Amino acid sequence: MGNTVLVVDDSVMDRRRAGGLVEKEGDWKAIYAEDGPAALAKIAESLPDVVVTDLTMPGMSGLELVEAIRRDHPDLPVIIMTSMGSEDIAVEALRQGAASYVPKRRLAGELLNTVRSVASDSRDARGTAGLQPCLRKQTLSYTLPPDLSLVLALAGSLQQTLAEIWACPKRELINIGIALEEALVNAFYHGCLEVSRELRDSNYAAWCSLVEERQQSAPWRDRRIHLEAAISPQRSTFVVVDEGPGFDPAQLPDPTDPSHLESTLGRGLVLISTFMDSVTHNSRGNEITMVKHRPRRRPADPAAKRN
Repeated sequence: MGNTVLVVDDSVMDRRRAGGLVEKEGDWKAIYAEDGPAALAKIAESLPDVVVTDLTMPGMSGLELVEAIRRDHPDLPVIIMTSMGSEDIAVEALRQGAASYVPKRRLAGELLNTVRSVASDSRDARGTAGLQPCLRKQTLSYTLPPDLSLVLALAGSLQQTLAEIWACPKRELINIGIALEEALVNAFYHGCLEVSRELRDSNYAAWCSLVEERQQSAPWRDRRIHLEAAISPQRSTFVVVDEGPGFDPAQLPDPTDPSHLESTLGRGLVLISTFMDSVTHNSRGNEITMVKHRPRRRPADPAAKRN
């Protein structure tokens, strides 16, 4: 059947719309559930690759569904669909284990790419055998041209390196991979190429044209993305630097403010700040430093098992 996404929403129209957006290019199949209990029954019957759920539903809420999936299926990634008024719940859902989110008003432009990205990060988060458990520390240094395929490949490679060193839940590795991808993609689009998210939202065709043009033109094509990573058993530090002009970090939205989940400028920073333990920028605004301490495996809840 290929890649399967389970779409959960009590609104027939909304869940069919989301499923149709995911299926439009043919490499994904959508299945549907009208509420949390129905979703859990579908998951028990056949595990999908990704779950996409609304937050506000009668009975079991989207947050409760995220918590149940995290408890019973910790390796199954969940994407939440947010709407105005659900920002506080969405932030809590990310903290409880959701892999990413997409505002409902931007589903058409972002849902399919988010599903693909989360699924790719999930596949990259596999553990390995042999000598890999013996690897104790790794220092990495990369310099990339403005090539999106290389940027995405690097995010996946870093996640795999973490999987080789850290014994932690796969869900945590997925979240770290998403944060790294957001930082690298931001360096690519906004740093090296200087193309804005506002243009993408207002005129997608013009945005694509500008991206293609600048990848072939000086000075944008000559800029590089640099990454330094120091990965140890207990702590990892990632520094991403682009050769663009930078920006004023003081103008960044506060990632702890739930209202910025709906902002076109705030989504990546919210995900990075939620999934990393420490995030700082240099004064020029072309460098981001992210620190993550190794997550601990949580003991199983005996009460949950009895239920």
